[in-house]
Amino acid sequence: MVARIVTFAFDGAKAVRVDVQVQITDGGSQFFFGVVGLADKAVGESRERVRAAFSAMGLALPSKRILVNLSPADLPKEGSHYDAPIALAVLGAMGVLPSDALEGLACMGELGLDGAWLPIIGALPAAIAANEEGLSFICPQESAPEAAWSGGRVLGVKSLMGFINHVRGLNIIDSAKAGELLDNPSNLDLRDVRGQDQAKRTLEVAAAGGHNLLMVGPPGSGKSMLAQRLPGLLPPLNARELLEVSMIHSVAGILGRGTLSRTRPFRAPHHSASMAALTGGGNRAKPGEVSLAHHGVLFLDELPEFGVQALDALRQPIETGEVVVARANRHITYAARFQLIAAMNPCRCGAPQGRTCGKAPNCMANYQGRISGPMLDRIDLQIDIPAVLVSDLSLPAPQEGTKEVAARVALAREIQAERYKDEDLSAPLNVVISNSLLDKYAAPDAAGHALLTKAADAMRLSARAYHRTLKVARTIADLDGEVAVRRIHIAEALAYRRNDPMENAIGNTPFFETAKQKA
Repeated sequence: MVARIVTFAFDGAKAVRVDVQVQITDGGSQFFFGVVGLADKAVGESRERVRAAFSAMGLALPSKRILVNLSPADLPKEGSHYDAPIALAVLGAMGVLPSDALEGLACMGELGLDGAWLPIIGALPAAIAANEEGLSFICPQESAPEAAWSGGRVLGVKSLMGFINHVRGLNIIDSAKAGELLDNPSNLDLRDVRGQDQAKRTLEVAAAGGHNLLMVGPPGSGKSMLAQRLPGLLPPLNARELLEVSMIHSVAGILGRGTLSRTRPFRAPHHSASMAALTGGGNRAKPGEVSLAHHGVLFLDELPEFGVQALDALRQPIETGEVVVARANRHITYAARFQLIAAMNPCRCGAPQGRTCGKAPNCMANYQGRISGPMLDRIDLQIDIPAVLVSDLSLPAPQEGTKEVAARVALAREIQAERYKDEDLSAPLNVVISNSLLDKYAAPDAAGHALLTKAADAMRLSARAYHRTLKVARTIADLDGEVAVRRIHIAEALAYRRNDPMENAIGNTPFFETAKQKA
């Protein structure tokens, strides 16, 4: 007899069905316990964990040939969550469980040597896949609140013996309840940032349209403070976004005890992070920082200090909203629709206010040259942040803070959602619209078109930079509540693109003023 139960493998953040089949046949006096089906070392080691768990319950594996097949056999199987389904299928093949006890069930769980079911990663996407197939989902008790967000029937099990008693009707396990849903507003307020009015305006534009932002300024000018306050300006995750983000975090193992949060992710990796850490990869191809920041913010402080290859690897996700991790036998795709916020000093020395770098201009050129032109081309907003004066610190807190700016951002995003409701977009934001939609929704008036054409030639804008400038202008018009994109919106959008960073940084002049004069 062959006993069967369903479990899941992972292809990115998607759960793929795997049928666990166990057959026990006469092997003479020689004991054999084998696992086939392209299993990695962790799956192969499940044999010893299953044997120890059986021993803890007073059960012994029969001295026969036990063969475990994980179907489909050509799909790689990774992880320790196959322990429980293998153990249950073996119990079914041994006759310890009734022949129909495993029907309609999907199962995941790692086994301890005492038979306890230990927490797993990926419970949420696996439970969603089980619910779509009409299966009940069995998982460790600590992972059950997370899996219960799937909306299907979920049983949280403490141990192998506990499940056996449940099947026999000795100790019925109740369906698990979903964990807590948090809606934590950020406690970081823009009022904490003294001065930097133009930087705050740029941050508002970035939040309204989902645009990427680069801030260049000396140490202590408030770049990190501004970036950390961006999540407070963004609206909470909607239901679809919350599910997508939670599934990625579940596969990454950072979704604690089934608690979900509607606050948008904010990821700030250290500049020593490798390309695999940023984009995903490793032996088991985990999601990287760009995927963990899906529908949220990826903050890269000290941008030129990141590896050149790591930075250039971000170019594709910025454009497509997804990252593909290539392996010899398969390709794994993770969603990565993030908003990039970057900060850097004008040069490695970080000369303070009123002083010029002693190694200028070579120090500045070498430092900023670590960021490739194509990468800069994908950053919509690029501004210089002046140093904060002592007189600015002594000023009273500004009257307008995060709450007031967030209200304008929410209104601008509502305008975009209404405008693009009939369009096939990954998100109803100006930053993701195609060039054809730009012609439809962001064509400037005659004066604006003339200004943009003249500035594009003078600033040597690429085609990508030209279109991204139009997208920023569309966002500025939305913040102003205007249907048409006018010359004033084009002028402000052009002011957010650094034409000659060397000239502006050496001159210690905020680029906004320089670009405004040029426009």
